[in-house]
Amino acid sequence: YQRRVHGAESTQQVMNLLLQGNRRRTTEATNANQTSSRSHAVFQIAVNSRPKTKNTHYNTLQGKLSLIDLAGSERGNVTENRGIRLQEGAKINRSLLSLANCINALGDKNKKGSFVPYRDSKLTRLLKDSLAGNCKTVM
Repeated sequence: YQRRVHGAESTQQVMNLLLQGNRRRTTEATNANQTSSRSHAVFQIAVNSRPKTKNTHYNTLQGKLSLIDLAGSERGNVTENRGIRLQEGAKINRSLLSLANCINALGDKNKKGSFVPYRDSKLTRLLKDSLAGNCKTVM
């Protein structure tokens, strides 16, 4: 898990960062998929806007867009992975299960206001703002 923060002033710079991050992703052939992603990718764009006046009191508008590409869940016996690849698959499955547990806890009307296990994985910690609160989420 590597979190990097970069500043961008134009859409072209944002696109370059997205392409750079995509090139850094690890993929590996398995028996189930020729180019299997071995990690999740989270690309978050934070936008801040404020008026160009000299006032010391102003409202800043903030927004955040999260683009997420999840690695697929895997069955060890189908992919026939061994060693490090098997461990990667187990970690991918664990984080996907944590994400599913958060979504289920948030969507269960009978458990309104109950505990949501965001701390169960790095993925759900990163996506906490996108899963709950004042946001719109599309899958």
